[in-house]
Parts: sequence; C-alpha cells; structure tokens
Amino acid sequence: MSLTPAEVMQLIQSLIWLLAGVGVFIVGMNFMGDALEKSAGSGMKSLLEKISNNRFSGVGIGAGVTAIIQSSSATSVMVIGLVNAGVMTLMQATPIIMGANIGTTITGVLVALKNDYFNMAMYLLAFAGVMMGFFKNEKIKIAGSLCSGLGLIFVGLNVMSSEQAFGNPLVERMFTDIFEKIDFPLLLILVGAIFTALLQSSSAATGVVITMVGTGVLSLDLALFIILGANIGTCVTALLASVGANANSKRVALIHFTFNLIGTVVFTAIIWIFKEPVVSVLTTLIPGTDAMSLQMRVSVFHVVFNLTTTLLLLPFVKLLVNYSCLVIKDKKETQAPALTLKYVDDRLLPVAPVALMQVKKEMDYMLDLVEENILLSFSSIEKGTVEFNEKIKKNEEIINFTNSALTNFLIKLSVDVEQSAERTIGSYFHVLNDLERIGDHAENFSEIVVEMNGKGIAFSDVAQEEIASMREQVVQMFAICKGVFKNNDKHLLPELTAIEEGVDGKKKELTAKHYSRLAEGRCNASASPYYSSVVLGLERVADHLVNVGYSIDNPVGSQKGAN
Repeated sequence: MSLTPAEVMQLIQSLIWLLAGVGVFIVGMNFMGDALEKSAGSGMKSLLEKISNNRFSGVGIGAGVTAIIQSSSATSVMVIGLVNAGVMTLMQATPIIMGANIGTTITGVLVALKNDYFNMAMYLLAFAGVMMGFFKNEKIKIAGSLCSGLGLIFVGLNVMSSEQAFGNPLVERMFTDIFEKIDFPLLLILVGAIFTALLQSSSAATGVVITMVGTGVLSLDLALFIILGANIGTCVTALLASVGANANSKRVALIHFTFNLIGTVVFTAIIWIFKEPVVSVLTTLIPGTDAMSLQMRVSVFHVVFNLTTTLLLLPFVKLLVNYSCLVIKDKKETQAPALTLKYVDDRLLPVAPVALMQVKKEMDYMLDLVEENILLSFSSIEKGTVEFNEKIKKNEEIINFTNSALTNFLIKLSVDVEQSAERTIGSYFHVLNDLERIGDHAENFSEIVVEMNGKGIAFSDVAQEEIASMREQVVQMFAICKGVFKNNDKHLLPELTAIEEGVDGKKKELTAKHYSRLAEGRCNASASPYYSSVVLGLERVADHLVNVGYSIDNPVGSQKGAN
C-alpha cells in the first residue's frame, strides 16, 4: 500500500479520529457503568446476598451484576476479591463467572442497534444528561450520568464509523490489507485477545469490531474469530487481579480463563470447519445489507457464544473447581499467618455498594470479638484469675488490626462515592472507634486483675456483688446493641437507651456506696482505685454501646461522649 505524503497525513488524521472515537466510547461506558452501579446499588447488594450453591442462580447473579456495572472484567475482579476474603467458595464463584460472560453481551446488542434515527436520539440524550448534571438532587445527577454515558457510547461509535475514521477509504484499504495478510483463524483470535487485553474491556473491543463490520472494513467471517479472541483477552484483568491473592483467588482467575478458552476452542473448530454455513445461518437469521443488520449478526453471535459455552460447561462446575485445585496447590504455611481482614478486600473498592456490604460484615465480626473480650474480662474479674488474658490479648490484636485496616479501606472507598454512601462511611468511622475503645476497656479490666493479683488484693464480696449487678446491665446492652446494629432493628433503641441510663444511675449509686464504706473503714483502701476504675470502665462501655446502636439512625457521628 504505497501512499503519497498527503495521503499519509490524511491516514494519520483518520487514525487519531478513530482513537478519539474509541476513547469517547470507553468514557461513555464508564459513565454509564458508574451511574448504573450507583442507581442499582441496593439491587446489586441484594443479588450478592443471595449467593448460594445453586448453579443457575449463580449464573443469574453474574449476568445481573455484569449488566449493572457493564464489565465482565470488573465482575471477575469483584468475585476474586470476595473469594480472597473468604466470603465466597469456588463452587459459588464459578457459575457467577459464567454468568458474567452473558451479562457483558448487552453492550454489543446496544452497539448493534445503531442507526441514524437512533443516533440522533442518543445525541439528545447525551446533551440532556450533561444538563441534568447541574441539578443539586443526587438522583437526578445519577440519571444524568446514565443518560450522558449512554449517549457518549453512540457518539464514540459514530466518530469511529464516520468518514474521518473507518469511513475513510484509506483507512478501509489499510485494514483490508492487514486482514488479508492475517486471514488465518488463530492469528485473528490472537489479534482479538491482544486488542481486548490492551483496552481492558471485552465490551469495548466487541463494540469496535461490530462498528468495523458495519462500515465494511471487516468481513463477518473474520470478525467471528476476533470476537472469540476478545473472550480470551478479557481474562487478563482477572489474572492480574489474582496476583498477590490467596490460592482460591488464583483458582477463580484460572477457571475464568479455562472457561473462555474451552468455549473458544470449541467454537473455533466449528467455525473453522463450517465457516460458510455459520455465516449463512447468521445472514438468514438477520437479513439485510444495511449497517445495522451487519452489526446485529456479530452481536447475535457474541450472545450465542456465551450462552452456549455456559450451558455446555455448567454441568461441569465441580470438575472445573477440582481442575483448578489440581493446578494451583495450597501453600504450606512456614510461619504464623499475617493478620488479614475476614470479609474485605481492596479488589472490591471499584464497587462501592458491595464494598460497604462487606465492611458491615467485617464490623459485625469485630463486634463479636469485642463482646467475647468483654465477657472474658468479666469472668476474670469475677474469678480473680488471669487464665483468659492470653485469649483477650489475641482478640485485642485482631480488633486493633481490623480497626486500622478498615479505617484505611474506608478512606480509599470514600474518594468517589455518592452522598448516601458518604454518610454511611462517616458513621462507620465512629462505630470503629467505639468498638476499638470497648476492646481497650476489656483489656484494661484484665490488666486490673493482673495488678491486683500481683499485690495480693481482692475485691470484697459486697464489691463483687455490686460490680456484678452493673455487669449484668452491660451484658444486656450488648445483646440489644447486636440486634440493633446487625439487624438494623431501630425498635430496640429506646430499650438500649433506657438500660444505659440505668447504668449511669448505677455508677452514681455504687460510687456513693463505695465512698461511704471507705469513710466507715469497711473497705480495703488499696482496692479502692481498682473498684472505681472497673465501675467507671463499665459506664463508658455502656456509652460506647449506645453510640454503636445509634449509628444506624445518626450517620453524622456518635451520640455520647466516652473514652
């Protein structure tokens, strides 16, 4: 292909125009995906909360989540994060990965619908979306992002298919020459895989291929192989995300790659042998020579490929899981495992609703640890022994780590979330602080027993009875607080407040009785500061529990001051 200097300049300008179209298309996809994620956040949460061992529901969840966030790669990364956090098993993750491939075909169908009238409507939608962004109402802004994102997808597609890009005879001739030289199925698959890996989006790669077919730059028989390659290339994101994760997360990435590889091999063999009949079936199914008909054939093939591959491999989920376990072995621990979060993983950061759902689970676990430590420290005071101190210290180490790690995670998460999520994150910061402080009080109680034992001091029977009466109230508060915080049961808040006020009154009562005993010489003066510390600590634990309970009703901060 020999070109004059003027034609070379024209070709360069067309390629720049083409890249601009691809860029606008990807920006539009991201806009739409972010808006869908924010508007359907609760729906996505409810989908993921229904995770079970049912394969068909797993496929539905994967397809639904991917349809919401418009990216099978993002869904795969999110699943890897959930598996890495121990929330999801491999048997549960595998059907979700399969469903993600089905959900990603929606973008291709949208792209194929492109025609002149539809384009004009999308341009207006993009403009309307930008205008909606000037409103103060959060929901209108999200709807605006959705509209502008959807509109920009078609603006980008039309830039790509315009006379300045794929519509330019020079560009058409260049790509025709290129594809004539690589008119070999395996090379075309490789091109599709590399192109998708570079774009980090099979939806974007598929959109470009569909546009090329619509403009006549690429023939349908060659496009089918490139589409197959795109399904291999989309695994790169998941493979990269699994680096540094645990063995199960690496297995998820391997299953994702294997699933797409098997589907590609099967369809490559079929199309390679029966290329003309396949093209003929698609042409008969969608007749016409206009751009929309040409594009729809590619889109339909993409849907058929992912549906068929899923139906083909769904019965073999267990086999895929066993294969991944055979290839990727569990590492033997040579030293004590480092502290890690139980439910949260940084790979969940791009999907704020899911990330917040996992943060809540982590905080529920932290609340359980805090309660365990408080009860153990109560037993230490009651028995006057230090047998639980080692367990308390181990739990306290986890509590402190969880507080620090979750705080850092929430800081990263708060960078780009909607207003309601900001309020939730703000309340979680306060809850973490309150839970960590309760844990500190539990440790303080155990240390008090250590000091008293070292000095040969013990509480009198009267003092033990008084402390026990206050402890019972705090134990009641723990049970109610867990019901409020874990189950979002606001009806229990008045009862929680009433008991806390009773604890305040009990503190005053016990302090007065204690000073009276001291004055009358009926109390061991050396035990006095320890008694006062326990009573004061119990009252502050009660304050922190009220703060945790009211966090679900007061997103701006804690209700009571406590240390």
